[in-house]
Amino acid sequence: MSDQGFGARPMSHAVFRVARLHKALAGALLRDSGLHPGQELALMTLWSQGPQRLVDLVEAVDSDAPSMTRSVARMERAGLVQRRPSPTDRRAVIVEATPASLELRAKVEGAWAELERLTVGSLSAEQQAEILENLGLLEANLSAVDRP
Repeated sequence: MSDQGFGARPMSHAVFRVARLHKALAGALLRDSGLHPGQELALMTLWSQGPQRLVDLVEAVDSDAPSMTRSVARMERAGLVQRRPSPTDRRAVIVEATPASLELRAKVEGAWAELERLTVGSLSAEQQAEILENLGLLEANLSAVDRP
Protein backbone atom coordinates (compact mmCIF):
# COMPACT_ATOMS: atom_id res chain seq x y z
CA MET A 1 0.00 0.00 0.00
CA SER A 2 1.29 3.46 -0.84
CA ASP A 3 1.70 6.31 1.59
CA GLN A 4 -0.25 8.69 -0.67
CA GLY A 5 -1.63 11.60 1.26
CA PHE A 6 0.68 11.01 4.19
CA GLY A 7 3.54 13.10 2.79
CA ALA A 8 6.61 13.06 4.99
CA ARG A 9 5.04 10.72 7.53
CA PRO A 10 5.66 7.29 6.00
CA MET A 11 6.99 5.72 9.23
CA SER A 12 3.91 6.59 11.27
CA HIS A 13 1.62 5.41 8.48
CA ALA A 14 3.51 2.12 8.12
CA VAL A 15 3.39 1.48 11.89
CA PHE A 16 -0.35 2.24 11.91
CA ARG A 17 -1.03 -0.13 9.01
CA VAL A 18 1.02 -2.99 10.50
CA ALA A 19 -0.58 -2.56 13.95
CA ARG A 20 -4.09 -2.50 12.46
CA LEU A 21 -3.50 -5.62 10.35
CA HIS A 22 -1.88 -7.47 13.26
CA LYS A 23 -4.75 -6.66 15.63
CA ALA A 24 -7.36 -7.69 13.06
CA LEU A 25 -5.58 -10.99 12.43
CA ALA A 26 -5.27 -11.62 16.18
CA GLY A 27 -9.01 -10.99 16.55
CA ALA A 28 -9.83 -13.43 13.76
CA LEU A 29 -7.57 -16.12 15.23
CA LEU A 30 -9.07 -15.64 18.71
CA ARG A 31 -12.67 -15.73 17.52
CA ASP A 32 -13.04 -19.46 18.31
CA SER A 33 -12.00 -18.82 21.90
CA GLY A 34 -14.70 -16.18 22.40
CA LEU A 35 -12.10 -13.68 23.58
CA HIS A 36 -11.60 -10.16 22.33
CA PRO A 37 -8.09 -8.95 21.47
CA GLY A 38 -6.33 -7.97 24.68
CA GLN A 39 -8.26 -10.36 26.89
CA GLU A 40 -5.94 -13.17 25.89
CA LEU A 41 -2.95 -11.08 27.05
CA ALA A 42 -4.47 -10.76 30.51
CA LEU A 43 -5.23 -14.48 30.66
CA MET A 44 -1.78 -15.48 29.40
CA THR A 45 -0.25 -13.26 32.10
CA LEU A 46 -2.45 -14.80 34.80
CA TRP A 47 -1.73 -18.33 33.56
CA SER A 48 2.02 -17.81 33.56
CA GLN A 49 2.47 -15.50 36.56
CA GLY A 50 -0.50 -16.37 38.75
CA PRO A 51 -2.95 -14.07 40.56
CA GLN A 52 -2.10 -10.38 40.39
CA ARG A 53 -3.27 -7.05 41.63
CA LEU A 54 -5.33 -5.34 38.95
CA VAL A 55 -2.79 -2.51 38.81
CA ASP A 56 0.01 -5.03 38.14
CA LEU A 57 -2.02 -6.71 35.42
CA VAL A 58 -2.57 -3.32 33.78
CA GLU A 59 1.19 -2.77 33.75
CA ALA A 60 2.01 -6.31 32.60
CA VAL A 61 -0.14 -6.06 29.48
CA ASP A 62 0.58 -2.36 28.91
CA SER A 63 -3.07 -1.36 29.19
CA ASP A 64 -4.91 1.38 31.00
CA ALA A 65 -6.93 0.90 34.18
CA PRO A 66 -10.41 1.65 32.76
CA SER A 67 -9.95 -0.70 29.80
CA MET A 68 -8.54 -3.48 31.97
CA THR A 69 -11.34 -3.04 34.53
CA ARG A 70 -13.96 -3.45 31.77
CA SER A 71 -12.11 -6.42 30.28
CA VAL A 72 -11.77 -8.15 33.64
CA ALA A 73 -15.47 -7.54 34.36
CA ARG A 74 -16.42 -9.18 31.03
CA MET A 75 -14.12 -12.13 31.68
CA GLU A 76 -15.49 -12.46 35.21
CA ARG A 77 -19.07 -12.59 33.85
CA ALA A 78 -17.89 -15.32 31.46
CA GLY A 79 -16.39 -17.27 34.39
CA LEU A 80 -12.79 -16.92 33.18
CA VAL A 81 -11.41 -14.84 36.04
CA GLN A 82 -12.40 -13.96 39.56
CA ARG A 83 -11.69 -10.84 41.58
CA ARG A 84 -11.18 -10.67 45.31
CA PRO A 85 -9.93 -8.07 47.74
CA SER A 86 -6.24 -8.13 48.53
CA PRO A 87 -5.56 -9.58 51.97
CA THR A 88 -2.79 -7.02 52.52
CA ASP A 89 -4.15 -3.85 50.88
CA ARG A 90 -7.82 -2.95 51.22
CA ARG A 91 -7.58 -0.68 48.16
CA ALA A 92 -6.27 -3.40 45.84
CA VAL A 93 -8.14 -6.07 43.92
CA ILE A 94 -6.54 -9.42 43.09
CA VAL A 95 -7.44 -10.99 39.74
CA GLU A 96 -6.91 -14.68 39.11
CA ALA A 97 -7.70 -17.07 36.30
CA THR A 98 -10.36 -19.65 37.06
CA PRO A 99 -10.08 -23.35 36.27
CA ALA A 100 -12.67 -22.74 33.51
CA SER A 101 -10.22 -20.40 31.77
CA LEU A 102 -7.72 -23.23 31.43
CA GLU A 103 -10.03 -24.83 28.86
CA LEU A 104 -9.13 -21.90 26.55
CA ARG A 105 -5.39 -22.05 27.11
CA ALA A 106 -4.57 -24.37 24.22
CA LYS A 107 -6.75 -22.33 21.82
CA VAL A 108 -5.19 -19.05 22.91
CA GLU A 109 -1.64 -20.36 22.75
CA GLY A 110 -2.38 -21.92 19.36
CA ALA A 111 -3.80 -18.64 18.07
CA TRP A 112 -0.69 -16.77 19.21
CA ALA A 113 1.61 -19.37 17.67
CA GLU A 114 -0.27 -19.01 14.38
CA LEU A 115 -0.18 -15.21 14.65
CA GLU A 116 3.59 -15.38 15.10
CA ARG A 117 3.96 -17.78 12.16
CA LEU A 118 1.89 -15.56 9.87
CA THR A 119 3.62 -12.40 11.06
CA VAL A 120 7.12 -13.78 10.50
CA GLY A 121 6.26 -15.42 7.20
CA SER A 122 9.44 -16.20 5.28
CA LEU A 123 11.67 -13.72 7.11
CA SER A 124 15.11 -15.05 7.90
CA ALA A 125 16.37 -15.18 11.47
CA GLU A 126 18.60 -12.18 10.69
CA GLN A 127 15.67 -10.18 9.31
CA GLN A 128 13.58 -11.03 12.35
CA ALA A 129 16.36 -9.90 14.69
CA GLU A 130 16.80 -6.66 12.75
CA ILE A 131 13.07 -5.91 12.80
CA LEU A 132 12.86 -6.63 16.53
CA GLU A 133 15.82 -4.36 17.18
CA ASN A 134 14.29 -1.56 15.11
CA LEU A 135 10.88 -1.97 16.73
CA GLY A 136 12.63 -1.69 20.09
CA LEU A 137 14.16 1.60 18.95
CA LEU A 138 10.75 2.90 17.84
CA GLU A 139 9.23 1.84 21.15
CA ALA A 140 12.01 3.62 23.05
CA ASN A 141 11.43 6.79 21.01
CA LEU A 142 7.71 6.74 21.71
CA SER A 143 8.14 5.82 25.38
CA ALA A 144 10.40 8.84 25.89
CA VAL A 145 7.71 11.27 24.73
CA ASP A 146 6.07 13.32 27.46
CA ARG A 147 2.33 12.95 27.04
CA PRO A 148 -0.06 15.72 28.02
